[in-house]
Parts: sequence; C-alpha cells; structure tokens
Amino acid sequence: MTALLRAQNLSKRFGGLQALSEVSFDIQAGEIYGLIGPNGAGKTTLFNVLTGLYVPESGRCVFDGEILLGRKPHEVAHAGLARTFQNIRLFANLSAIENVMIGRHVRTHAGVLGAVFRTRAQREEEAAIEAHAHRLLDYVGIGARANDVARSLSYGDQRRLEIARALATDPKLLALDEPAAGMNASETRVLRGLIEKIRDDGVTVLLIEHDMKLVMGLCDRVLVLEYGKVLAMGRPAEVQKDPRVIEAYLGAGAAAGATAGAAAGATAGAAAGAAAAAVPPPAGGTSRREGAR
Repeated sequence: MTALLRAQNLSKRFGGLQALSEVSFDIQAGEIYGLIGPNGAGKTTLFNVLTGLYVPESGRCVFDGEILLGRKPHEVAHAGLARTFQNIRLFANLSAIENVMIGRHVRTHAGVLGAVFRTRAQREEEAAIEAHAHRLLDYVGIGARANDVARSLSYGDQRRLEIARALATDPKLLALDEPAAGMNASETRVLRGLIEKIRDDGVTVLLIEHDMKLVMGLCDRVLVLEYGKVLAMGRPAEVQKDPRVIEAYLGAGAAAGATAGAAAGATAGAAAGAAAAAVPPPAGGTSRREGAR
C-alpha cells in the first residue's frame, strides 16, 4: 500500500493553548485508520486542519500527491477528502435526497449560468445528480426515507444520511468524526458494516471514535493523541498493550474489554457487512470485492 495522506509536524495553537504539537502520521490507501484520545486531545482540531477549516502554524500535509494546507474546505473536498462532523450538520428542513444532492454539487459542471437559465445540460446533470443521490441513500440503507425531511429521521439514520452526503463528493478518503456517538448497540453494528463496505469499495477511512470496541475491531492502525501530541501509533493490538496508552486513556479494564469486544464485533460486523453487500457500490471504479472475483 502507498500513503494516500501524509501529515508532517502539524502544529496548531489557539491563544495560549497548544492544540496540536508536531503531529506526524500517514494513512495508507485502502485502510481504516483510527484516531483516539481523551476529550481535548486535539482529534477534531486535527480533522479541521486536514479539511481546511483551520490553518496550522507549521507543518505539511500531502494528500494524493497534492499539498492540502492553505486550501479552502470546498477545495479539499474537491481534491477527494470528505468529512462528517461530531455534531450532525444536516439541512434539517430539507429532505434526505436534497441533502445528498447538495453534497454532490461539488462535482457539478453546468455552472451558475446553467443553473439560472435551466439549460439542457443543467437539467440532464440535475437528473443524474438525483439518480446518484438515490443510489447513495440505498447504499447506506435509508433509501426508503429519501423524501422524508432530515429532522424526522432517527439519530442513527441522520448519521447515515451525513455519510451519504459525504460520499456524494466521490471521496478518496472519508473522515468520520465520532459517527457512533449516541448510537445503541444495534445501530453501531450496522454502522460498522457500512464502514467496512465503504472501505471494501475503495474509499480509505479516517475514524475518530470513543467506542473502543468499534475502533479496535475495525481499524487497521490507530493513532493516539494526548494534549495535542502523538502518544502512540500502530496496530490495535499493539496500541492496547502500550503502557502509556493504558495509563492515559484506556485503563486496564477498558483495554481488556476492547480486546474481547473486538473479537465479538468482528463477527457482528461481518454479518452486517454481508447484508449491506447486497447493495452495489454507488460510484464507478473497482471495489475490493470486484477485484477479488
């Protein structure tokens, strides 16, 4: 695997608070990369730096061969890095299908004049966007709710809608900020299957999450932040055994529970993924499943 994203010595300060201090890591194409740490460790700040919401004081970030730092959020999304937010950010009074279509407009070509004068090219493009949005809603498992307003959806369905909207940008890397927050066990199992399916269909995933069973059972590698600094990184089994991580974040009981939960979650995730696999990938390109055939 090759590095899809490489961050080097990223630092970000807010007044007297050093939120990030020389954070370096790389994410390989095709993996699920976990980002964990206590509240206030700098996880969301790092997401915001990577996606153009914050500009760091120093450091470098290369994504798919392009320099990301200094780009606006919509430019980062156009480059292929999409994200969701810790607090759901949907257009609450718009339908599910409209929310996804808005996400897709980062890839439109008709332009402002086409939208104003409703040219043939614009009408055809709009129809294609709507069809793609329907495929994405089916893909995440809420196709039947396409015409329902976003605020009427359950919490878990709103999370999946936000993922569908992010996928509408055709990302190479999908950054998920605590997608399982507030979910019950059943919703978390469905989410795990969806994330695995997204990865299997060729999208690399960066995951911030406090659910250690989910992280340790799902991620290929994990980065641990504490007070804005890299505390540890490596495969889940290695990170769980790191004395510094146990002391600062996991605790002995949580580390043991995450290990047991990872094994149980793998079985549940496989079942959820098998059910989700019945829906074909929404975008072009070769998925892992297709490549394995």
